[in-house]
Amino acid sequence: MKKIIYTLVLSALVIAGADAQEKTFNRWSIEAAGGLHKPSRPFVDGYFAANFDAWQGSLGVRYMMNEKFGLKLDFGYNDIKEDDNSLPFESQYYRADLQGVVNLGSFFKFSDWTNTIGLLLHGGAGVGVLQTGENALIADEEDYMANFMVGITPQFRLSKNLALTTDLTIIGNVNQDFTWDGNAYTTKRGFDGMLVNASAGLTLYLGDKDVHADWYSEESQVFSQLEELDNRLSKIETDMIDSDQDGVPDYLDREPNTPSGVAVDTKGRAIDINKNGIPDEMEASLDTRYAKKGETAQGGNASMTIEELINKGYVNVYFRFNSDQPETYSLQAVNYLVVYMKEHPGANADLIGYADEIGNPAYNQQLSERRATKVKELLVAAGIDGNRLTVKGAGEDTTVNKESTGARQLVRRVTFKLK
Repeated sequence: MKKIIYTLVLSALVIAGADAQEKTFNRWSIEAAGGLHKPSRPFVDGYFAANFDAWQGSLGVRYMMNEKFGLKLDFGYNDIKEDDNSLPFESQYYRADLQGVVNLGSFFKFSDWTNTIGLLLHGGAGVGVLQTGENALIADEEDYMANFMVGITPQFRLSKNLALTTDLTIIGNVNQDFTWDGNAYTTKRGFDGMLVNASAGLTLYLGDKDVHADWYSEESQVFSQLEELDNRLSKIETDMIDSDQDGVPDYLDREPNTPSGVAVDTKGRAIDINKNGIPDEMEASLDTRYAKKGETAQGGNASMTIEELINKGYVNVYFRFNSDQPETYSLQAVNYLVVYMKEHPGANADLIGYADEIGNPAYNQQLSERRATKVKELLVAAGIDGNRLTVKGAGEDTTVNKESTGARQLVRRVTFKLK
């Protein structure tokens, strides 16, 4: 049954395809980063920047169309200054770029071995402007240009909504007219300027889904859903266990230890209309067994004493199959003997245990002794001196039809003989 359900669920997920996936992950994120940079060219002789000097920063917003591809709009700023051995200068570079994003972690199935490490590849084009310093030969001028860029971004997932990132990006400028230092015009065509940024930053994921597209795995989602389904089925199987086989599953059963074969209500409680603690079906069996002997009130023995009731077998402690634990409803029978022996301190009693005919006779002999011993322990715990009680194991009671479930319940008992 489980295999059939798994197959149906998996088929439904495959058929649903992209429509289902559109609802399973967040798409938007905000990215902020900053760090070092290295402008490599062009410079006038005598002017140069340090290898990865501070500082540069960027701020962007990203939208993932699916778990593999997305778009990113970001803005960047670089403060470009001289190195220690360079002639002095300072320029500012501003840019705005639209980039495509590829989730390499999804392509290479990082989710098979981690859910905290990711990798993005990004690239695109935009516009930039270089603003020269006031001391440059081309002072306080703005040089507008196009740029192309490509970069790679390792990710480290911190929480559902936050990731730590590092990034290495190469930017190439086209139609850059000024050198980075602002002291000359460029003479080369094509990619006039080159700039490398090294950054660290944070990505904030937006949305109310459980996971962002950066970390989404279709296979993991399928297996997660199948695991959830398996847990639900296992819970149903556990709930449907019927320990006492009365037709009422344990999770609804108010009395999960009713005797086998006894009628119960919808909540698993034994039918006991007269509220005497003995299931009515068992009382009917007792009436059948004893009423014909003329011991009812109509037969003239209504005045039978408690001692006679005990000695004639009207008071018994019953047990479940292969158990030495008395049925809960039988504790009243133990109480009859407790009250009687406390009122008659000179009385002693034999506790005689029985078993049904199911199983090995030698084992049943031991079981009958254990049942009698268990009743003795209850009596002693209730205040009766153990020296007044004698335990006997009578083994199997063969007086009933062993094919009858109800009859076998009647002989799994301990009876009392007062002395």
